[in-house]
Amino acid sequence: MDGMDKKELAEFLRHRREALRPRDVGLVEGTRRRTQGLRREEVAQLAGMSTDYYARLEQQRAPQPSVQITTALARALRLTLDERDHLFVLIGHNAPARFHRSEHVSPTLMRVLDRLDDSPALVQTDLLDTLAMNPLAIALLGDQTRHSGLASSGYYRWFMDPAERLAYPEEVREHHGRAHAARLRAALTAGSDTPRAARILAELQEHSTEFVRMWELQEVAQSYDDCKTILHPELGRIEVDAQLLFTENRAQTLVVLTTRPGTESDSKLELLSVIGRQQLTS
Repeated sequence: MDGMDKKELAEFLRHRREALRPRDVGLVEGTRRRTQGLRREEVAQLAGMSTDYYARLEQQRAPQPSVQITTALARALRLTLDERDHLFVLIGHNAPARFHRSEHVSPTLMRVLDRLDDSPALVQTDLLDTLAMNPLAIALLGDQTRHSGLASSGYYRWFMDPAERLAYPEEVREHHGRAHAARLRAALTAGSDTPRAARILAELQEHSTEFVRMWELQEVAQSYDDCKTILHPELGRIEVDAQLLFTENRAQTLVVLTTRPGTESDSKLELLSVIGRQQLTS
């Protein structure tokens, strides 16, 4: 017995699906649309599962989804935390702890991210875990959501993975390292997942002498670098400004990267956007 309430789950999924419009999730809304809300195949695509499996969930014929699939469904349907917890209960899982690291992206930030297609944008936690990226951000920075474990944290990767620094010019790497150490110190005392921050700290203190040197400076900061130089492997230096949108508890941040109009960096970003669209459609 898996504790799954198939009838209530089917009704909840169908109701949430019908309450969403395509534009709510970044999809184009056609003129000849008969379906109220999203189609089943659209939810399945957003959640990274087969249409047949999702359809069987609504038909009360599917086996119990894993925690990973449940998390993907909650994100695809843009559930609030209360709705996400309810979904976990219906499926028969314990809901994730709210104040520990969560794969659940803030629905508010996700709605804004869905609407951004001309600027690189990504959602990060206060431990620099990247939870979601739009296609242009992936084209600029690579897919930062692919990491797992402690390596999901950009703080951890900066000091433990030499490849992480290749996206930044050598002359700014000292500044970035100190900024990462200072922000980790803030997350350690007032962050959304202080136990995980402590594990990252312990690993870095043991394995990175550079981190230890910067940590001993006793710097603390919650601010984000608002101006960056990105080294793209094909296009070279791209100067970007960062605009930030925080959740109420500052546990998650939407980072939108923009270039100044008329600059060489602006032209490069526009070219990157064209290349990215060609790759998506090819």
